[in-house]
Amino acid sequence: MSSGSNSARRVASLMRPSIIDSGVCRSCQETIGRRSYATATPAATESTTTPPVVTPAYTINAGVVLSRPPQITRELEPFEKAFFFYQKRLNERLALPFTKYFYFKRGTPADEDWKKKIQERRTAARDIGKYNAYDSDAWNDELLLGAEQSEPANQIEALVQDAESTANATSQDTSKKEDIPRPYPRITEADQKNDQKSLNRLLSRTLYLLVQSKEGNWKFPTSPVETGETLRLAAERTLADSAGVNMNTWMVGYHPVGWHQFNAPRAKKGETAQVDASGNKVFFLKSRIMGGQADLSINTQNLKDFKWLAKEELPQYLNTQYYSNIKNMLADR
Repeated sequence: MSSGSNSARRVASLMRPSIIDSGVCRSCQETIGRRSYATATPAATESTTTPPVVTPAYTINAGVVLSRPPQITRELEPFEKAFFFYQKRLNERLALPFTKYFYFKRGTPADEDWKKKIQERRTAARDIGKYNAYDSDAWNDELLLGAEQSEPANQIEALVQDAESTANATSQDTSKKEDIPRPYPRITEADQKNDQKSLNRLLSRTLYLLVQSKEGNWKFPTSPVETGETLRLAAERTLADSAGVNMNTWMVGYHPVGWHQFNAPRAKKGETAQVDASGNKVFFLKSRIMGGQADLSINTQNLKDFKWLAKEELPQYLNTQYYSNIKNMLADR
């Protein structure tokens, strides 16, 4: 063994006596001794601490998406009208034949009257047009797309006229003509006048309540959440404060269906930014109107006007970013 190795072991034993006592092997003691001669690392520089950036909190608002659900079914497409009409004729073919002699005795006036009527209309069903399910043309029960016979208005009129003729024929007072009440039209007076404040318009669509602020901006009823309020309580108060109490409404659930964030404009160069003006976050809850009407005469939010609008009418009044954030929580019909 060389003298250099012995010298290194002696130095290690002098500098690390505790290691020798702990039973560390000679090879490890020698390695530790060599490390002791390494150059000391420079002192760590003191880190400069920066003060935390305080982000101003957003103002939390409760918004209400108040809607009136559709009152009637939607208008049928031309293909749907033709398909349903075909189903009626097909059902006429599959039904059992009408056994007239079970009801009418041969040669009686009732039998002759039946023969006359069936010759005119060719079928007992009045709303399927000139069609006989039991003659040689019974297979031809389809109808061209857009034909007049497939229009619901045409079918209703045929049924009403048949009912009126039957009622007047059996009436004892021939001087008085009995009128059968017809269904109400799908197009209302509010539709014809385009009265956007009326709930009796666009009966087959969902209508949403928009209110106009004193600055002229249109939005859903919105107000800040007060201390101690939940979102639902704030939404109920918002409806009463903005649209009055003359509405029978129902809040759908306790959780928001969407939200919109409005960031306040940044301070210009040389101006001091306001800490409490970072913007607003609006959380929307759904609500349904069951009866009544909006009344802004006693609103506490300085609102100027209101409208009941369908989804496709909203972009004409709402801000582009506002509508982009809320459009997916609205019904398509």
